[in-house]
Amino acid sequence: MINAFELDSGRLRQVQVDSLEDLRAVRPVWVDFDEATTAELGWAQEVFGMTLKAQEDEEEVEDIEASARFFVEENGEVHIRSDFFLLNEEDSEVVRVAFVLRDNILFSIHAEDIPVFRLLRLRARMQPGYVEEGKDVLLELYAANAEYSADALEGIYARLNKFSDKVLGTNLNDEAAAEVLSEIAQEEDLNGYIRRNLMDTRRATSALMRGRVLSSEQFDVARQIMRDIDSLDSHTGFLFDKLNFLMDATVGFININQNKIIKIFSVASVALLPPTLIASLYGMNFKFMPELTWQYGYPMALVLMGLSILAPFWYFGRKGWLK
Repeated sequence: MINAFELDSGRLRQVQVDSLEDLRAVRPVWVDFDEATTAELGWAQEVFGMTLKAQEDEEEVEDIEASARFFVEENGEVHIRSDFFLLNEEDSEVVRVAFVLRDNILFSIHAEDIPVFRLLRLRARMQPGYVEEGKDVLLELYAANAEYSADALEGIYARLNKFSDKVLGTNLNDEAAAEVLSEIAQEEDLNGYIRRNLMDTRRATSALMRGRVLSSEQFDVARQIMRDIDSLDSHTGFLFDKLNFLMDATVGFININQNKIIKIFSVASVALLPPTLIASLYGMNFKFMPELTWQYGYPMALVLMGLSILAPFWYFGRKGWLK
């Protein structure tokens, strides 16, 4: 699918491209190839004189050096490979997007729909003068990407408050602790995705600034994006420490619950030692043992065994070891 965007009274207007003639008829500042077919990518060659590849055909993209994700060709084309964070209900993932800047037109190729792209389209339709050319679109995509990461971080903050109430507010049993550990692991994974997303956005923005392809106003925008990313980095670091603290606290409560179980067995084993000793002595059947000559010998042994059990529990209770 191809979506072309052209300026209309200072706003981006989306044009659905279903044929080669539709693409010829627009004067775009941004052409977005979303799960485009090989034939649709070939239209770019006919209309704009440039070769675009589908993401699944770019095997070298996965192995490309980090320093080579930004390069400028001899004809002035700027090529950028960027990762965009995609938050799903079940899990998260990173979507690779290929950007090409040529003649102030931005071309983007990706295999999945990305929320950041939808956000930019909405803003550009509502705000006149939001973008004027392809480089503005690219910078605003990176700015929106940073905001999307910030929204995801806010979601983690909100969920961490609930985790804190579970871990620190009540007595945590093993079942609840296992559930909390699973949720914390998911949040840690999400925080890692966000941190990687911010790192890639910083790298791409820095490459644009070093590449001397931006105007002075665009350079200021890029610098502001870098400051926003730096501020978000500190939040990801704080969340990492907070998640580790909650995980350590949860594991500590699990250990306490296990120690309580071991404590019960320890107390029981110590309490049963005296009656075991008495039973062993009475089981020897020596001549002078009272059960041989006294009819109440065995009942007396049982009473003595019971008292020997109560004595350790009374002593443990005085010490507070049974609490």
